[in-house]
Amino acid sequence: MIGVFDSGVGGLSVLREVRMHLPGEPLLYVADSGHAPYGDRSTRYIEARATAIVEFLVGAGARAIVIACNTATVVAAKSLRSWCPVPIIAMEPAIKPAVALTRSGVVGVLATRRTLESPSVSRLCDLHGHEARILLQPCPGLVDRVEGGDLQGAVTRGLLQSYLDPLLSAGADTLVLGCTHYPFLAPMIRELAGPDVSIVDPSGAVARELSRRLGEAVARDAPLADLRDVPPAPWRTGTERFFTSGPLPAARELMGALWGREIELSALPLVRA
Repeated sequence: MIGVFDSGVGGLSVLREVRMHLPGEPLLYVADSGHAPYGDRSTRYIEARATAIVEFLVGAGARAIVIACNTATVVAAKSLRSWCPVPIIAMEPAIKPAVALTRSGVVGVLATRRTLESPSVSRLCDLHGHEARILLQPCPGLVDRVEGGDLQGAVTRGLLQSYLDPLLSAGADTLVLGCTHYPFLAPMIRELAGPDVSIVDPSGAVARELSRRLGEAVARDAPLADLRDVPPAPWRTGTERFFTSGPLPAARELMGALWGREIELSALPLVRA
């Protein structure tokens, strides 16, 4: 079983790619919507939430974990890897492929302020900034719009327009989706940005890296984790289970709509803050 978690529903965009690359793998997804957005939280708070969720996923039998959240990655991935007994695959804004793709030499990065201010993004800009002009655009409020299920409304459109305008005016022809919530806004982004602007989503690369790591373990005939027994049922081949820290009725409707079908959703059994 593969565990995937995000501050909310945005990581479903990554889960979708994981399912495409690993059609037979049981998947467990955690939406920490009761504590979203992470971009407004302290380092200590995000690390505590991420630790509690990873402990839950490991205890449930995960043989690998995907942090489907850019903010959780830049804040907590290093500390999680220091103790977690299974591989952790994390997100990274797709600046490198965007720089390779741009024709105008200007790349716009849409993300939370916390992600954009991280050393990880600074490192990527230092590495690739000599090849293109990289514009970092914080997008406060967009995560809340997706968490509220508003993917097409006037408020969401207005926010997107205000964030895209300075990037497009500066000549950006390539946009990086630096938050896993944003792929659900990609249709509106394409509409507002126009057909000549490319949109880069790192979700596929994360799923491919996960598949590669699993394949290497199989080739070595070495289990990714042997510190516990993996529970039998309910981890049936090709199934998904979903947990949330948010209100169940609203989360079930929204997550089912984003996933594309009715889901089995349970309350996240965590007591740590």
